[in-house]
Amino acid sequence: MSIEDYGGGQGTQSDVLVVTTNDAPGYRVERVIGEVFGLTVRSRHLGSQIGAGLKSMIGGELKGLTKTLVETRNQAMERLVEQARARGANGVLMMRFDVTDAADVGTEVCAYGTAVVLAKE
Repeated sequence: MSIEDYGGGQGTQSDVLVVTTNDAPGYRVERVIGEVFGLTVRSRHLGSQIGAGLKSMIGGELKGLTKTLVETRNQAMERLVEQARARGANGVLMMRFDVTDAADVGTEVCAYGTAVVLAKE
């Protein structure tokens, strides 16, 4: 697997700037729109569960599960950006991920933050 398989985020292709900080250097907040989030729940398929079980006995990274989690986080992030854009935002401040087990059948990933309208300083 290459480094791209483990990467996340939106790169430079989005019209909505997403940062994990309280502000974005070089920008000022013109308007706060409010909380936005993107949510997805992924089930674990039987093959990955068996592979993970076997791998956990001998140790090491669970590469298949790692890749699935990266894809899941990216999907949650895409939904966050879609919601921000739909509400008129061009930025999301203080973006975070929350990851939890969903009733032992999958993993819930929520990307959340504060949607804002940013202007260049």
